[in-house]
Amino acid sequence: FQMHFIFSDKVVLLFDFWSVHSPAGMALSVLVVLLLAVLYEGIKVGKAKLLQQVLVSLPISISQQVITETEWDAAGSESPPISRTHHRWYLCHIGQSLIHVIQVVIGYFIMLAVMSYNTWIFFGVVLGSAMGYYLAYPLLRMV
Repeated sequence: FQMHFIFSDKVVLLFDFWSVHSPAGMALSVLVVLLLAVLYEGIKVGKAKLLQQVLVSLPISISQQVITETEWDAAGSESPPISRTHHRWYLCHIGQSLIHVIQVVIGYFIMLAVMSYNTWIFFGVVLGSAMGYYLAYPLLRMV
């Protein structure tokens, strides 16, 4: 059994949840996959931009503060009160983690779409990835 890409207007994407049986359905599916790829690239760049902003906005002393709190915990004594800066860093970390999970889920949906071995879907993913990177990358340079 050999796997190869085919040109067809009939394809099953994402486990029968998304089944295409017509040229119009294929065009719509390619558009949706293209937009998912653009979204994936946008989230990837947005996550990097958010991390950059968080690191710039937090004072440099946060690393020293984390080391101090770790030493207090290791000594077994009562921990010092959590500072506002540390709390803000923790909330940003939770946000980054949620964004990462969304990015991974979208990435797996895109991977499953490509694994349909439909050439049109594959072209949609490649074009969407290129467009997403082209549109989102300049945001990294903005301050």
